[in-house]
Amino acid sequence: MNQLKLHRRQFLQGIGVGTAAVTLAACSSTEEGADGEKRPHYVMLFDQTKCTGCGRCKDACNQANDLPEGMARLTLERQTDRVEGTVCPTCGKKACHCDRKYVRVSCQQCQKAPCVMVCPTGAAYRDEKTGIVTMDGSKCAGCKYCIGACPYNVRQINADTDVADNCDFCLHSKLAKGELPACVQACKHKALVFGDANNPNSYVSRLSAVKNTQRIRPHLGTEPSLRYVARMKPEV
Repeated sequence: MNQLKLHRRQFLQGIGVGTAAVTLAACSSTEEGADGEKRPHYVMLFDQTKCTGCGRCKDACNQANDLPEGMARLTLERQTDRVEGTVCPTCGKKACHCDRKYVRVSCQQCQKAPCVMVCPTGAAYRDEKTGIVTMDGSKCAGCKYCIGACPYNVRQINADTDVADNCDFCLHSKLAKGELPACVQACKHKALVFGDANNPNSYVSRLSAVKNTQRIRPHLGTEPSLRYVARMKPEV
């Protein structure tokens, strides 16, 4: 997979490559639970060619996970490949939306998650049954080590609970009820696909087999579970 290059500086900020490589080399991800049974590997595909930036995913996430006002587990970053003031090669105008595109910015659900490794209390952990990175609020000391360790700068403190927070695919809300994550349910343009990558018959596995998916900063060795179908710049 190629590295998806984003323009958002904060999304690309993080620990140095050398530090990450040393730390992650000592910690291998596993596809098996404590009972030896193979567990699922839940992944999410974000299709940039289908996203319109409507924000329904963000609103649904906030409601499903009872987030305080002003907080969001995911955001949509608008991007453009065109230099401001230049003429659009598609329509010939300087002000247009021809090349408008969006990218989902949220927890990458790393298989080798730095946040889990640095948490001194075990509050940031990987759910044994699903393999999803989540939080145990009763153990969180608010030290923010996990926030500092995240190479994607997508963790934050919930102002209502004083607990570190991240997108966990709605593990404790929607998934607990046997439903898809709130954002996936809310998307009317089918820009989000969620499922078990370890199941070759799942839709997300079949889609990944035919789509050129990319991951953010794969060279860090964190093995993100959020994958992107990038909107390519048209040839002129």
